[in-house]
Amino acid sequence: MADNFAQTVKAQADIVKIIGDYVRLRKAGAQNYTGLCPFHKEKSPSFSVHASQQFFHCFGCKASGDVFAFIMKMETVTFPEAIRIVAQKCNIPLPKREFSSPEEAREAGLRRQLLDLHEAATLYFEKYLQAPEAARAREYLTGRGMTAETIKTFRIGYAPDDFNSMREAMRKEFSEEALRASGLFSSKEQSDTGQPTGQLYARFRKRITFPIANEQGKVIAFTARALDSDEKSGPKYLNSPETALYSKGHVLFNLDKAKAAIRSMDFALLVEGQMDCISVYTGVTHNVLATSGTAFTEMQVRLLARFTKRIVVNFDPDTAGAAAAEKSIALLTEEDFDVKVVSLEDGLDPDRYIRERGAPAYIEAVKNAMRYSDYLIQRARTLYPARTPDAQRKAMNYLLPHIRRIPHKLTRDNFVSDVRDALKIDSALLFEELRTAAAQRLSSVRANTDAPVSETERVLLRALALPASDPAHTLAAEAITQHPQWVEGLATSDLLEALANAAAEENQNPLDLAPDEHSRNLLASVLLQSEAPEGEGLAFAVNDALSSLERRALERRQRELRTLIAEADRKGDQPMVNQLTEELQHLNRTLRGL
Repeated sequence: MADNFAQTVKAQADIVKIIGDYVRLRKAGAQNYTGLCPFHKEKSPSFSVHASQQFFHCFGCKASGDVFAFIMKMETVTFPEAIRIVAQKCNIPLPKREFSSPEEAREAGLRRQLLDLHEAATLYFEKYLQAPEAARAREYLTGRGMTAETIKTFRIGYAPDDFNSMREAMRKEFSEEALRASGLFSSKEQSDTGQPTGQLYARFRKRITFPIANEQGKVIAFTARALDSDEKSGPKYLNSPETALYSKGHVLFNLDKAKAAIRSMDFALLVEGQMDCISVYTGVTHNVLATSGTAFTEMQVRLLARFTKRIVVNFDPDTAGAAAAEKSIALLTEEDFDVKVVSLEDGLDPDRYIRERGAPAYIEAVKNAMRYSDYLIQRARTLYPARTPDAQRKAMNYLLPHIRRIPHKLTRDNFVSDVRDALKIDSALLFEELRTAAAQRLSSVRANTDAPVSETERVLLRALALPASDPAHTLAAEAITQHPQWVEGLATSDLLEALANAAAEENQNPLDLAPDEHSRNLLASVLLQSEAPEGEGLAFAVNDALSSLERRALERRQRELRTLIAEADRKGDQPMVNQLTEELQHLNRTLRGL
């Protein structure tokens, strides 16, 4: 916009009135007004507005400027957009825009028509929701806990089961070009570019409609839910196609309503679908957004970063939701977001959880959201539950693409340490591979390489290969069956447990007890290597080996307790901190006595 228009708007704007729409101001002198700063949290007002000089200043966060600077910061918009917003608030007509070419003017005119057309379509759908034929739609919305106020706030409507009535209603006000470019209509005949060329008919029919608005609150597209679930009705949810107004990867559902709350609370809650978003917004908190069933994109991450760098992700717990959560976490961590994840009990989505458990339970779930690293480690342990080095390697390879995206080395190192503790990686070689891969920002560790078998494992394997009546066998078998955690994470853990738990048969060939061919080969190799001590000598060696395993298990628990104490401390759970600290002190005394 021309500089002279900006000066005209600034001269006519009352900064006290404009800022007063966002901040509760009180008079504090002849020309000064004060209030709580909207740009940082404070209990005592440090934000001032000078009426005659037309500027604001915060003595706390040092934000200051004129009316345009305030709107730019408050609404997260550009300077021209701030001028437009202030002009509209002051009822100052915008200057007629000049275009560089007829084509540019035509496109701008079409865009204005499309915005008006989507507003008209929203009114059309809202009107039909009150019609007799929409009784089932109203019943469905009531059953989902939708009040009349919620329906009005989100402008929910109903598309009648009619091919032609909407087209004929819109033709009275809008050009054929606008109708065909809007995405609101379909045609069986299409041009090479995918645009409809034949007779138009309504895209959305016998569906509940949810308008999708841009950041300024203008409707630019729709999501429509079918009332019937048969094949004739098509997909359960039908979205507008991409148009000159709408690109699904560039829009976050409810951003127009949520942005003020996101800014004031300094975090956003991200859910998958519109129903989840609406339920959270109306019943719990306003700082909620939805991806509208599409994959989270880099453009959406950049859009969100304008308002906050802290986010809580609460996607559906099914396979598709978990995959979407992982992809979203990857994009967000790469852009240095502080990410947490909510996992709701019993596999419920947010909408159903709130309806069945209530808003307080959902608030508590959000408060207890776990760090994204803990969530991913938990997923890795679920996907690869075995305690073998091979399973640990697979879990590591699942986690490494996320670790490599972390921009800060210290954060990557902390993640790697958490992985070691959670996956119980005691192999120095395996842990070094993980550290190296993380440091070099690799996406995986080396493919299967046999972890070395320690002398402790060799001693126990030789003892367990002896007849069940041998004292060394008895000593090893009893210890392993009573303390299976001692052998967790060893390359031979499955083999040791199989031999220790085998039924006592004097003539049993130990190779027949091995759980797989790899284990048989490994056992044969150990038994054929250098001679082992016999009798009391082997029993003494077994006792030393078991002591080594016990210490190893206690040291692993020691690391786990330190991690748990830090997590409980972060959550402010002092009773849990005290309980875990007491266990850690007892464990430390035990280790000193070994």
